[in-house]
Parts: sequence; C-alpha cells; structure tokens
Amino acid sequence: MLYPTRAVDPGAYLHYNCLLRSEHVRRVYLDEWSHPRQTLTQRVIGVLLAEPQQAIGEAHTLLGKLRGGVTIDNTLTTTIVNLIETILVYKLPTLSREEIQVMLELTDTNLKQTRFSQEIFTEGRHKEGLLLILRLLQRRCGEIMSAAKERITRLSLPQQEALGEALLEFKGAAALEQWLATHARE
Repeated sequence: MLYPTRAVDPGAYLHYNCLLRSEHVRRVYLDEWSHPRQTLTQRVIGVLLAEPQQAIGEAHTLLGKLRGGVTIDNTLTTTIVNLIETILVYKLPTLSREEIQVMLELTDTNLKQTRFSQEIFTEGRHKEGLLLILRLLQRRCGEIMSAAKERITRLSLPQQEALGEALLEFKGAAALEQWLATHARE
C-alpha cells in the first residue's frame, strides 16, 4: 500500500487486518523513501516522484547504476529502461521518445532491447515500421536515394526487421547500399 506520508495512513482496517499483517502486503511511505535512495525500487520511485527537470537527473543516476554493474538480469534491466523511458515521456510531454532516449544516453544496444523498438516491427505496424526505418536511415546515412527507398519499401517484414537492427551500426550510405545488395535479393 502506497501512502504519501504516515499521516494519511488510516492505521488498522478492521476487515483487512489479517491481510495487512501478512507478508504479502507492505506499507510504503513515499516521503520516507525520498532520501537517501539506496535500493533500485527507491531510485525508480524517485524518478516517478521528482519534478520533470529533476526526474532527468534521477533517471541518469539510476541508469548509471544499471550500467555501472548493479547485478540484475537483462529482462529486468530492459523493463527498468522501458519504465524510466515511459515515466519521462509523460513527465516531459513536449519531447519525443527519441529525444528522451538521447537525453538518457541510451546506447544502440539499449534501444534494440526496449519494448518500443521491438513493437515497431510487429505485424500490424508494418507501415509505421517502414516510415521509422526510413527516418532513422536518413539520420544515420544522410539523404537516401529514391532507388534505395524503393528497394526498402519492397522488403518483406522480416527483411525490414533485419534492416531496422542493422541500421544502428551503419556509418553511412555505403553501408546501406552494401546491406541492400546482400539482403534485398533474398
């Protein structure tokens, strides 16, 4: 049970006392979790509770801890990155998800693992995925020639997914041309 302070905790609930005393329920007072933030949970809640500009710093600190060797599994790390990203999307509504990812200094590997990136390439989002790939390619490789755009639009969904992952490592238009020469025929 989450309470902003102990003062608003009504105490014992006659009908729920047994449950409240069990190991399955814990009372959490958010003001007591404010500082110092030591656990991973406290740091995530810190991002959630912070003012928008302070949330950015809190997110950087948390992600720094994750990068710096806090030992947790990759699934949990991905979940936390997604959660932090989502919190900031709501706290900073004037920024795009991509701008937030840049602010958080998410690496190409982090971006590949986020739910957002994985969902972009699922069935039903074929068109959005294609448009995103073209925008990312333009940012990564510069202006894309119309012949290359045409070849990209003809790629199957699995080929587009492969291109979406590969483009994160492209250094220029030559890398795109090489990838298309190798994969667009399949």
